[in-house]
Amino acid sequence: MGSHWSVLPVEKTHPDGLCQLLADVASAWGTMNDSSAYLDYQASAPVDPAVLEAMNRAYATPGNASAEEHSFGWRARNRVDVARRQVADLVNAEPDEVYFTSGASEANNIAVLGAARSAPASRRRILVSAIEHRSISEPARALKLEGFCTEALPVGRDGLIDLEALKDRLDDNVAVLSVMAVNNEIGTIQPTAEMAALGRAVGAFVHVDATQALAAGPVDLRAWGADSLALSAHKICGPSGVGAVVVAEEAPWRPQPIAFGGGQEAGLRPGTIPTPLCVGLGVACELLARQGGVERPKVAAMRSRLSDSLSAHGVEFAITVAGTPRHPGCLHVRLPGVDAVDLLTRLQPHVAASTGSACTSGIIGPSEVLLAIGMTADEAAECVRFSVGRFTTSAEVWFAAERIARAIAAQRQA
Repeated sequence: MGSHWSVLPVEKTHPDGLCQLLADVASAWGTMNDSSAYLDYQASAPVDPAVLEAMNRAYATPGNASAEEHSFGWRARNRVDVARRQVADLVNAEPDEVYFTSGASEANNIAVLGAARSAPASRRRILVSAIEHRSISEPARALKLEGFCTEALPVGRDGLIDLEALKDRLDDNVAVLSVMAVNNEIGTIQPTAEMAALGRAVGAFVHVDATQALAAGPVDLRAWGADSLALSAHKICGPSGVGAVVVAEEAPWRPQPIAFGGGQEAGLRPGTIPTPLCVGLGVACELLARQGGVERPKVAAMRSRLSDSLSAHGVEFAITVAGTPRHPGCLHVRLPGVDAVDLLTRLQPHVAASTGSACTSGIIGPSEVLLAIGMTADEAAECVRFSVGRFTTSAEVWFAAERIARAIAAQRQA
């Protein structure tokens, strides 16, 4: 299945069971890769064995991180504190600026809704790009019911936000400017620091959805000048169900909570802290902090190998926004004359890929992202997103290309 990195020391709590668990994971990957290819890392990356190992240790010991009367609670709290530091270190933040959530969607909702509701009464405009994730665009739309005006910033055919249009729309009436650092469908990397500087110059609260950015390159709260970030574990070989919203101390105001309860996470996000999941996110961040500089070029090389393999098998395709800086693992292509949905169905159960964001699965109609960059509905229906990552192998890529070519041929014969 390719190499992985073991960063943290192994606690020998249950050595036999733990070794068997990791062996089962490795065996499953090896068996799967013989007859299938997982090319949907941007939807959810496989859990790294080192992450699984650390989570297994945390699950083996009971304890609520908010229980202050006994050692089990203290141990859980310590594990959460370590994870908070690991997340903070990855994004150049302080641990007390990190608030754990159920994932990036909740983090985005907290940032957009919470920051808008805390804004001065004179600020009633929300600016988002036309290619934002729905966990940004939908809360922004919902704020219209509370007297806010939401505006979508246009993007060019290159998938980048029009900075001149952003400058024209920024003034001291803007409450929140929210941008996605790396697009989840086409992989475009935005000039985040430049946009944040424009937003902060007029006193707006600047939120950055960095969900896909962690795997794409360094994420730096301070260097970007953002007031908040949204993160998710399962995009970086961590577990599903946990993420974080990072709120800078120097933000112009603190977001209000959007849910209420026990007062955990300094009152910003109530609910029992899922210690094992937080541990998993922390270890995933630790792995990426140590190995990301080496891993990302390897992933980009594997993306190129996938592109070359498709060409070698006679597949005709056009890479979306080919000249724009993109996520190293994202290969978004248009396959002229190919029904993308039908193609992915024909590829089952051998190749996992996507026509777009998993969070828009089930929504009828062309991708809003592809329409925003100037594609027609028919062109958008010919697009597939392949995404590779840490464990992708050359054999997987070649196998996938052969299967894709065969499925396209069968579709055209039909």
